[in-house]
Amino acid sequence: MNFETGISLYKEGKFQEALEVFNLLIEKDNSSTELLLYRGRILSRLGQTENALADFDKIVALEPYNTNFISDRAVVLHLLKRNEEALTEFDKAANLDPSNPYRYSSRAFFKDRIGDLKGAIQDYEKAIELDPEDAVAYNNKGLVEEKLGYQSHSKKSFEKADELVGYKPNQDQEDALPKIGTEEKKPIQPIAKEEEKLTLSYFFKTLKSVIVDEKARKEFITFLKKPFQ
Repeated sequence: MNFETGISLYKEGKFQEALEVFNLLIEKDNSSTELLLYRGRILSRLGQTENALADFDKIVALEPYNTNFISDRAVVLHLLKRNEEALTEFDKAANLDPSNPYRYSSRAFFKDRIGDLKGAIQDYEKAIELDPEDAVAYNNKGLVEEKLGYQSHSKKSFEKADELVGYKPNQDQEDALPKIGTEEKKPIQPIAKEEEKLTLSYFFKTLKSVIVDEKARKEFITFLKKPFQ
């Protein structure tokens, strides 16, 4: 059993098997933040959120200024419905890493989930300011604007997301494809740049299919699921 085996099982969604691997590895080295990080993520996916939080508490104590660790811990706190604490952690990550658009888009995703819609829009706008080509931020901002009844703003956000992924529907397609801005459109969880394993071109090709194809969208959202569930 080694780290690569555990990661492979984790990526395949074989979380129980992956957990067994990481448990063995951590028995040999219980101070490795990398091992604790992945075990924490696995535990959260298995619904063992209290145990996951214990691992994230350890890694944040070991590396208190690592914003990825702080952000992941915030997600687990949210799953435990400790939302005030979760927001504090998302704020801390953004304050420590203010030039990273992911810090704002992930906090916006969280704020949307807890009902702070105006706060979510503000964070998506900051993420877009830092990364004007972030189609996911435009997509998700449009959905929040739609919830608030800002239809004209929502329409512009969806159109910009379409533009960024190169989607230009013709009249024949419009009747066959899900309409932008309808209830069929789904939020897409932001991904930290350092965690993207896809090439940029493949990512945008996939995102294009997510926006215009219902089956692809459902599959992609399933693929993107992290501890937010």
